[in-house]
Amino acid sequence: MKPFVLLLFSAIWLFASDKPNVLFIAADDLSCALGSYGDPIAKTPHLDRLAATGVCFERAYNQLPLCNPTRASVMTGLRPDTIKVYDLDRHFRDEVPDALTLSQCFMRNGWWAGRVGKIYHYNVPASIGTDGFDDPPSWQKTINPIGRDKTDEPLIFNAEPHRKISAALSWLAADGSDEEQTDGMITTEAIKLMKARKADPSGKPFFIAAGFFRPHTPYVAPKKYFDMYPLADMRIPYAPADDREDIPTAAFAHNCPVPHYNLDELTCRKALQAYYACVSFIDAQVGRLLDALDQLDLADNTIVVFWSDHGYHLGEHNGIWQKRTLFEQGARAPLLIRAPGAKGNGQPCRKIVEFVDIYPTLTELAGIKPPAELEGRSLHPLLENPLAKWDGSAITQVLRPADDRLSEPVMGRSIRTQRWRYSDWGEGEHGVELYDHHADPMEFNNLAVNPDASTRAVMHDLRSELIKKASGKAPETPFNPKRL
Repeated sequence: MKPFVLLLFSAIWLFASDKPNVLFIAADDLSCALGSYGDPIAKTPHLDRLAATGVCFERAYNQLPLCNPTRASVMTGLRPDTIKVYDLDRHFRDEVPDALTLSQCFMRNGWWAGRVGKIYHYNVPASIGTDGFDDPPSWQKTINPIGRDKTDEPLIFNAEPHRKISAALSWLAADGSDEEQTDGMITTEAIKLMKARKADPSGKPFFIAAGFFRPHTPYVAPKKYFDMYPLADMRIPYAPADDREDIPTAAFAHNCPVPHYNLDELTCRKALQAYYACVSFIDAQVGRLLDALDQLDLADNTIVVFWSDHGYHLGEHNGIWQKRTLFEQGARAPLLIRAPGAKGNGQPCRKIVEFVDIYPTLTELAGIKPPAELEGRSLHPLLENPLAKWDGSAITQVLRPADDRLSEPVMGRSIRTQRWRYSDWGEGEHGVELYDHHADPMEFNNLAVNPDASTRAVMHDLRSELIKKASGKAPETPFNPKRL
């Protein structure tokens, strides 16, 4: 190579290397069941390592606790009412065809972007190994591994045989290694991409998205992870016997029509064991990704983001399981961000933040101008100082279809502040909730029932803020077309 060409190549590489890479890691249906979030059972050393070297946002809230809407919201930086995505089968481009997604924004500014596994919505496990409900303009390369969890499906135990394993409490302590499972293969392929991008002569920084399918049902993980959680250690969450008496009917997800699905306590404890096994399995895969960053000398120039699409119930409120609620367990989800050189690394952040904040945060960290229409705000000030002044609230919605409980579709919306959670259903016609998190962090006492004057004042102020950012009306657009 001629000296001038070599010098030019070196200059290009140095310029590109100043731009940070992004490792964008997503889990599916993962609650805050992590050691770094205070869970006393979870064994998650690798995610705890990420939390200890980055910023753990302890109060991060998704915009709609269901896979498709929240993933579309994260990737567009727009709220559900803007993209009109409230259920599983409507694509955000139906409403906003020209949206510039997060990864598209990075590509437009010189990054290479690739996806391995589930970032946008997939039907789990049916769509494993396919593109699912992906957005092709968001990537330059996509990889859809398919592991033995698909061929092992006939071995899965289904506690509710009248329901598909995708919706039921179902699980399998699998034979074989991590690398034989789809999520283990996703890790392997993501590491291959990191190696390939480092060796690429263009020197382009990368945006690599690795999306895991667990702990979404069916709860499938190698048997060794089940062995980490003896059944004797599993406990159904406590709630007062009368906990449900002051909660509106619409607040209970239609996917769990009766407490604990009418399952006995032993079966529920086995489900808990299986869920935590999957949590530790995913933790191990995150550990492999973090180790690869270190081994490839990429850690010092790579922003690492770990998030789950929404929270998850494990029997709270006398028998709620899975998702689709506005309770703290459904609305709150893990968010870990490690930005190289950020002064806040190693500290937790207890400020209220939202998942729509992820997009503007990453663009600011990368020095990219974001689209003007984004509806979140950058978390950069909190990455520099987790105790910085931050007047934040979080908005979460969920749409209830008409069923044997509700004569019409009902929109639920909720606002979470440092102290309060206020929720209303159908603009209050189907119920109202208010919880004081200073006194009642498990949301056992609905203060909206027989409120005094001070409580009514709090509700008025919170509702005034809520209606600015979320509609309380069921959408007129088709919200669940039979597309998939």
